[in-house]
Amino acid sequence: MTTATISAKGWIVIPVEMRRKYGLNPGEQVLLVDYGGVLSIVPSFADPIGQAAGHFRGNNSLIEALLADRSRERARDQ
Repeated sequence: MTTATISAKGWIVIPVEMRRKYGLNPGEQVLLVDYGGVLSIVPSFADPIGQAAGHFRGNNSLIEALLADRSRERARDQ
């Protein structure tokens, strides 16, 4: 767990290890999310779909998996 101190102006310095880990660079925006008692700092993406493209790439097709699941359900119900 990492701690930070809030300045008189409300500033928080994110430690370099965390900035590197999450790819946070000077001038980028982050989201502050209130989860009802838990405050989270979340990277904000200008183009979230474009930046997420390819992150879940693999050999498995979601459509094929859903069709196969549906086929198994039909066979079970008959």
